[in-house]
Amino acid sequence: MDFTFQDLSGTFSVADIAIAMTLSFVLSAMIGWVYRATHRNVSYSQSYVQTLVVLGMLISLIMLVVGSNIARAFALVGALSVVRFRNAIKETRDVGFIFLVMAIGMAVGTRFYLLAVVAAVAISLIILVMNRFNWFALNVRRQVVKVQVPSDGDHTPAIQDVLVRHTDEFELVSMESIRAGALTELMYTVKIKKGGEPADLISALRERNSGQSVTVLTGYDQTDL
Repeated sequence: MDFTFQDLSGTFSVADIAIAMTLSFVLSAMIGWVYRATHRNVSYSQSYVQTLVVLGMLISLIMLVVGSNIARAFALVGALSVVRFRNAIKETRDVGFIFLVMAIGMAVGTRFYLLAVVAAVAISLIILVMNRFNWFALNVRRQVVKVQVPSDGDHTPAIQDVLVRHTDEFELVSMESIRAGALTELMYTVKIKKGGEPADLISALRERNSGQSVTVLTGYDQTDL
């Protein structure tokens, strides 16, 4: 019995399908575990990691179907162009993992098995090393300060006077009118002085903004907003 699928452009066997699906699953699952082990923020999604595994296998299948048939490749592009994805990617590294499993799936689907294995292992090791030794981390911790002040009068100098005393540096990021113009919200990025506490900064600001809301957001570079 002939277990071969053949057209004018190429041939692949049942063994090729089994190898491609199994290898793409193993490599994509490995990448998923690397993502899980190196994820630091609060937006971890099990569904996203499972999608990475499925995506790697789907790309392998697509590459097997397309082969070297140009007409089939264009037909596939046309069919996929109607698909719309509306989920926002919260982290840049999430996009990188998507491209990684796609590349591995393409390598497996075109039967470059050794290339797929070496690339997946090497890139995964690099990700683990960068995470373990915290490469490219910025050691300067900054905070976001939101201060609401009454709209009647210029309260900015008083607020900045407090920031001068409690921070090493600060920068006004935005100024927004809220509550139908009754209040103005000022947003700063600041670097609190060594030994200083956010609670002290909040207390000092509340003395200058007529008791309105003050928010100090710390660790915002490690948090999904």
